Amino acid sequence: MKRQRGAALLLVLWVLALLSVLLGGLAGWVQLQSRQALWLRQHTQTLLAAQAGIAQVMAQGQWVADGRSIALTFEDARLQVSVRSERGKLYLVNAALQDVTRLALACGATAAQAQQLAKALETRRHQGQAPFRVLEEVRQLPGMTQALYSQLLPHITLWSDLDRPAPAFASPLMRKALNLPRQDAEGVDPGQVVEIDSRAERPGGYQARLRLTLLLSPAEDSAQPYRVVRWQE
Repeated sequence: MKRQRGAALLLVLWVLALLSVLLGGLAGWVQLQSRQALWLRQHTQTLLAAQAGIAQVMAQGQWVADGRSIALTFEDARLQVSVRSERGKLYLVNAALQDVTRLALACGATAAQAQQLAKALETRRHQGQAPFRVLEEVRQLPGMTQALYSQLLPHITLWSDLDRPAPAFASPLMRKALNLPRQDAEGVDPGQVVEIDSRAERPGGYQARLRLTLLLSPAEDSAQPYRVVRWQE
């Protein structure tokens, strides 16, 4: 009898220990899910604030598209928004291959990499079609590394129609690479395609960045004053 009671007590203790482990694991999982839900909610709110910054700038309608920063606020978020015309970037469809090489070198490419990229671009053009459907296809070019791609991407475009970047809207790196003259962008037509970079920061260290390439006034009968042609988070 005593032996049976001892075995029963041991079984009860073992079951209690197992339940404690399971409950502890469940509590940890619930806590993790709560933290993830909190982060997701805060991140979503911060991203919405970044979108609000873009909406504010577009509603103002008075900005200079040379990349200068505009300080804004939305509820408890601090915003830094900039507008840059795609005319200040290198148009991959018909840019001179020498300019492609120079820009690649300025972005950190070796001489061999820059020449390889220019040659690959030339080969695509000879196919009789647009060299790229989306900018992300540049990552697939021979000799392209992730580091070079990250540096090059802000300076290239598929929506310019200019043989060379317009100096008024070109970045300092672009002007130096292609030896472009300095020109004030005040009063210069930015064209129909611009990129808006919106960065939001909220209390608690939550941050979000949103970059949209917009086609302004896509159609006379359109209810929207612009159409998004590229979205980056």
